[in-house]
Amino acid sequence: MKETGIKSVVKERYARAALGVASGAGAACCGGPRDKGQSCDPITGNLYDAAQTGALPQTAVLASLGCGNPTALAELKPGEVVLDLGSGGGIDVLLSARRVGPAGKAYGLDMTDEMLALARENQRQAGAQNVEFLTGEIENIPLADGSVDVIISNCVINLAADKDRVLREAFRVLRPGGRFAVSDVVTRGAVPPAIRDSVLLWVGCVAGALEEDEYRAKLAAAGFRNVDIEPTRIYRSEDARGFLADKGIDIDVIGPQVDGKFMSAFIRATKPPAIGRV
Repeated sequence: MKETGIKSVVKERYARAALGVASGAGAACCGGPRDKGQSCDPITGNLYDAAQTGALPQTAVLASLGCGNPTALAELKPGEVVLDLGSGGGIDVLLSARRVGPAGKAYGLDMTDEMLALARENQRQAGAQNVEFLTGEIENIPLADGSVDVIISNCVINLAADKDRVLREAFRVLRPGGRFAVSDVVTRGAVPPAIRDSVLLWVGCVAGALEEDEYRAKLAAAGFRNVDIEPTRIYRSEDARGFLADKGIDIDVIGPQVDGKFMSAFIRATKPPAIGRV
């Protein structure tokens, strides 16, 4: 799959998800909207508790397409500057803004106009003053070198065709000693070609997932240290019926082949401190 083709399909599907949420048509699952009352796939469901989301606009919660809760993972501190790669409807940006407080700042970066419009409306409703949503691609972050303390992301890096460039850009904008703390889908072992070749599954957070050792190697190649991958959900063959449904794949055949090979994970790494500093 060519990079331009992947981006085009990703933008189209996530635009539909944003418009669906904004119109009240239904909550969103990874890659697209779902009908009211329909259960979400096992990747995106039940990631936040009510104590976290109770004060947020409902559309921010419904537009969450993630696979984890990177705001908890990142251990954000008051006064820090945080950047969410692929911020969608803004749920993790708004949660981060609370944690860093008025002395800090939370940026959200997204390439989909409809998601950005939804996120900015959610920011307005939440009254968040220390938030800024940026238009752009995660392969070309529109921020200066060494300008943020923490990079977060929620089930987005797997969607990028050029993951090496994404990780190099994340490293570039982090300050020395900065933290990379994302939730993403990763794989263990070989994945059936029928899944890797499906652009619809790429959008659905499955086909583009990196193998965990490859993820570690790419982070190290970008310059990161202290890389750690912590599984949070390991998907079994029965879960495949959730994220492979209606994708033109024989689930009874593929299901056993993907059993235990896909997982949501917390991925942590750090940018080395400046020379002479600990």
